[in-house]
Amino acid sequence: MGLDGEVWRLMRQDELLGEIVLDEADFPWLHGHFIPTPTFGEVKPWFDESLALMEAEEYGQFDSAYDRIADTLSLVAPSGAVAEFLLHISDDRAWFRWSDEPFEDG
Repeated sequence: MGLDGEVWRLMRQDELLGEIVLDEADFPWLHGHFIPTPTFGEVKPWFDESLALMEAEEYGQFDSAYDRIADTLSLVAPSGAVAEFLLHISDDRAWFRWSDEPFEDG
């Protein structure tokens, strides 16, 4: 797919929270090594909570918890910010899917 080594950035407005260096593609998911900045610690609990809820199959609660991530943070591809994303981070790994168009509800 030619994405290996691409660097995607997790942002909070103009503040870099971390970088994802892609090393695997499993359509529609992209996977990579996550390199946090010190300020990522401020939002790390959001990712921990959303991942725990997803793994527990508490999807209604997951949606509410994940909204905080989607409403506050942005994911920036090498070509620019994406319209919508679903991002999970655990330790030094990140996996996500993204779209140039907003995801459909439901």
